[in-house]
Amino acid sequence: MVKDHPIFLESIKFIKSKLTKNNFNCLESKVLERLIHTSGDFQIQGLLEFSKNVCERTLESLKLGAPILTDTDMAAAAIRTMANKCHNNRVFSAKNWIVDNVEIKSTKTAYGIEHAWLELSKKYYGKISPIVVFGSSPTALERLLDILEDCDNKPSLIVGMPVGFIGVEKSKKRLLTTDFPYIVMGSTRGGAAMAGATINALLRESIL
Repeated sequence: MVKDHPIFLESIKFIKSKLTKNNFNCLESKVLERLIHTSGDFQIQGLLEFSKNVCERTLESLKLGAPILTDTDMAAAAIRTMANKCHNNRVFSAKNWIVDNVEIKSTKTAYGIEHAWLELSKKYYGKISPIVVFGSSPTALERLLDILEDCDNKPSLIVGMPVGFIGVEKSKKRLLTTDFPYIVMGSTRGGAAMAGATINALLRESIL
């Protein structure tokens, strides 16, 4: 059982008292509260989007040991401790698949995500498909979406929270048009901490 610090619980209570009326269900609200706690920003309430029943389905995937692939080491580090406390889900960073001295047409992270997904989706084919978490790279998110157009195995969840300005909103809007399970932070906001907090919120709920 994960024990929350009293200050964290007090913070969540404060956040709940300040939220405006919304249509999020219980699990979606838990994610929202965690994201506001991480960012200190109440405005993200209007930017967060969930595909239908994505939180409920993700909880089941986490309980069954779904691996988690992230676009950065920072996002992986943000998730790994909680994953180890809950269901020992394996956490991978795309960096582990980046090879030096290889010609890369896009970005290194896009290259890493491509090769990581191809390997992991094959390894877990017919089992619990990986969760893929983006908190930095819109080019990596775009590359994954390209691959998935011709891939039978689909992610259990895509967290679309790359941060920045060039290509960020475009990649998120593209994800929102798909039938894949997603949690997306609209606009240019996001980041590894927020992407990690999204998974941590669901991991926490999966053991309650």
